[in-house]
Amino acid sequence: MQIYNTLTKQKQEFKPIKDNYVGIYSCGPTVYDYDHIGHAWKYFNDDILKRTFKYLDYKVKHVMNITDVGHLTSDGDSGEDKLEKGAKRENKTPWKIAEFYTKIFFENVQKMNYIKPDVVCKATDYVKEMIAMNKILVEKGFAYESNDALYFDITKFPNYGKLSGNTLEQLQAGARIKVNENKKNPHDFVLWVKAINEHANHAMVWNSPWGKGFPGWHIECSTMSTKHLGKTIDIHTGGEDNIFPHHECEIAQSESATGKKFVNYWMHTRFLMVNGRKMSKSLNNFYRIQDIEEKGFDPLALRFLFLQAHYRSKINFTWQSSQAAQNGLNNLKKEIEKLRKEKAEIKGNINIDFKNKFIEKISDDFNIPQAFSLVPKILKSDLSNQDKLATILDFDKVFGLNLNKIENKKINIPDKIQKLIEQRKKARENKNFRLADELRDEIEKKGFLIEDSENYNFTIKKI
Repeated sequence: MQIYNTLTKQKQEFKPIKDNYVGIYSCGPTVYDYDHIGHAWKYFNDDILKRTFKYLDYKVKHVMNITDVGHLTSDGDSGEDKLEKGAKRENKTPWKIAEFYTKIFFENVQKMNYIKPDVVCKATDYVKEMIAMNKILVEKGFAYESNDALYFDITKFPNYGKLSGNTLEQLQAGARIKVNENKKNPHDFVLWVKAINEHANHAMVWNSPWGKGFPGWHIECSTMSTKHLGKTIDIHTGGEDNIFPHHECEIAQSESATGKKFVNYWMHTRFLMVNGRKMSKSLNNFYRIQDIEEKGFDPLALRFLFLQAHYRSKINFTWQSSQAAQNGLNNLKKEIEKLRKEKAEIKGNINIDFKNKFIEKISDDFNIPQAFSLVPKILKSDLSNQDKLATILDFDKVFGLNLNKIENKKINIPDKIQKLIEQRKKARENKNFRLADELRDEIEKKGFLIEDSENYNFTIKKI
């Protein structure tokens, strides 16, 4: 297994901390608004990561957080908490906002057929642990209390910038950040926000050694990941926008607190574009899963589209590509129906040659597009239908299109309709296509649809 590691900027052989076990931490959503298809793209790649390791017989523990407090609107530790912003927008409490949008998020997880994380941790449930980690940072001299907050002193962590390349020297040289007189250094980051000044009326506050307040966004992930996966984690995922400052800050505070390497492999998903542009409400190209459904598309068609792009490449969403994906999914389902139809009682064998190619592709930094391109090759191969079906369904454990749920449902066809079908079959064999068309129209008026195929074969469905 080769994984591109953002930390080293190259592919590396994956070596787990424990044999045949992988611990994965994924940065989850900040639940103050609807998640969109850009989020869906990121969590799709988390799902592929997990499915791939499971397919390769690893035991997987996947942990994901829910940020329901502490994520400020500015990366420079200014602005209001996003949950507070959502609460004001909808005239609800932050708790109600978090509950509502968390529910929507997991409904979308189900629609996209993502395997739910083994552990889902809400930030508000771990404040005690966050305070404990902050205390360690203070005791070790990495943090200091100021008038408005508890801050991490980045000058005390020489390796700051090793993930993103934004070293302290570079940050100082190109500093354009607004000066905060409460910070020793402009790029120090917040660990605990005091409920004073602009945060005086913050609805979500806890007692701490630094006064009433709430945790910073970065400390939440460090605390929850180490709580459930240990001081060193196999894989940490996120979007490319998380690299700096969020993940850079996670590294600094985690390694300072524990004295251990925080993460062995960092994986980041590139942005999803819409019509070649970054998704934005101002550009009116901000789409949710619900918008996809309202356009008449199956969410699994979006998954079908995602299967054709690599997580480290920019994917461009258009309504045309969505329609093509829906058509592709429909056609694949029809092919699976055909394969199931013939000798369904006979169980096929997974073709070892195709399986080896499949494993080769998914083990090369999760090259899902090339792995997915094997499906049409299997369908066109000279394998038996039973072996084709068995092989594709095996691969779908990674693809996640629910192809195993496609069945040929037996239809009860009335005798009158059956006679019309027999008459039409004879008309086609005698090349009397005009009569065959008339009989097909008559059958359709009675509630049954005939779809013709090669060699005078056909399928019939109830309308």
